Amino acid sequence: MKIFLIGLLVFVIVSATYWWDTTYRPQSSSTTLSVANLLGTGDDQGFARAVQPRPFNFPADHGPHSDFRNEWWYFTGNLQASDGRHFGYQFTIFRSALSPKASIRESAWGTHQMYMGHFAVTDVEQRAFHHAERFSRAALGLAGATAFPFRVWLEDWEVSGLGENGLPMKIDVQANKFAVELNLTSNKPLILQGDNGLSQKGSQLGNASYYYSFTRLQTQGSVTIDNQEYAVTGWSWMDREWSTSVLEDNQVGWDWFALQLSNDWELMFYQLRLKDGSAADTSSGVLVSPQGVAYKISYEQVQLTSLKTWRSPKSQVEYPAEWELKVPSHKLSLMIEPHLADQEMNVSVRYWEGAVSVKGQMGNQSLFGNGYVELTGYP
Repeated sequence: MKIFLIGLLVFVIVSATYWWDTTYRPQSSSTTLSVANLLGTGDDQGFARAVQPRPFNFPADHGPHSDFRNEWWYFTGNLQASDGRHFGYQFTIFRSALSPKASIRESAWGTHQMYMGHFAVTDVEQRAFHHAERFSRAALGLAGATAFPFRVWLEDWEVSGLGENGLPMKIDVQANKFAVELNLTSNKPLILQGDNGLSQKGSQLGNASYYYSFTRLQTQGSVTIDNQEYAVTGWSWMDREWSTSVLEDNQVGWDWFALQLSNDWELMFYQLRLKDGSAADTSSGVLVSPQGVAYKISYEQVQLTSLKTWRSPKSQVEYPAEWELKVPSHKLSLMIEPHLADQEMNVSVRYWEGAVSVKGQMGNQSLFGNGYVELTGYP
């Protein structure tokens, strides 16, 4: 579900303070914001809402949907260097509208669209987690998104399409002392999440997003850490969502899993958490077969158990740190463990987003794999 339903509304709060800054980093853990407050229904008058399934049109839908308040382009992946060194990466660009329509402004700096970027690299061998955050306005070419050709950028952070249909894609991101330059080609067709692309998160009409994914993107390129460049190959995952309102008053966050298994299946599942700690019945997911067939899985079909926790030494937030996930209807049983415990994004909206390893069984077949997990709304 990507996370990321996250910080897009962050712009509404921070843009007034950091309007001229292109990079924002909280000075202490107390500066972070609540996911529940940011993604509640709020005042959505004048914005479009996700209320029913719609036809998708590609590559147009790779581009922006500016009539909705929030949108994001989200990529994660697990990569290997030739010597076996393992890296995880996350790159997300968020768009957020500060108002439904642009006001007439004399200044070329004026805009009602803001962009935020999150970038992280996990260096498993060195037990190191690098992350950065950046903000900019959609004015004077500083940030923006186009469908023809497909391109989303925030200054020099960029993802672009290299073909007429938006594929293959190229990611080019550089931060202080770490960077990635990657080419992504899809081995499977994209899948529409939820009800033909309508992903219902709350019980009320419109508390939903439009959501599709590329679940297995063959990836090659380079990862740079401290000026040392490593040629890498591996697999990536892309999530695309746009929405106006998602979480409801009794929902505090989610646990989101995107897993790529050695038998060429993929699993996505998000568990929306309520204030009392239980899971919302709108939690949902999908299993994707080697042939690219998507099987929707409901809240009732998944058994998710947290086996242990990890407490962040920076924020003192306690997160789940190992899970057992079962889908009995598909004879699937998985154990999921972080490649590195400390993969906390201590940015404007604090959350845990990290590379994980997987092992288990599907029927009588043993399997392994990698993936990403996102944990939001933990106090």
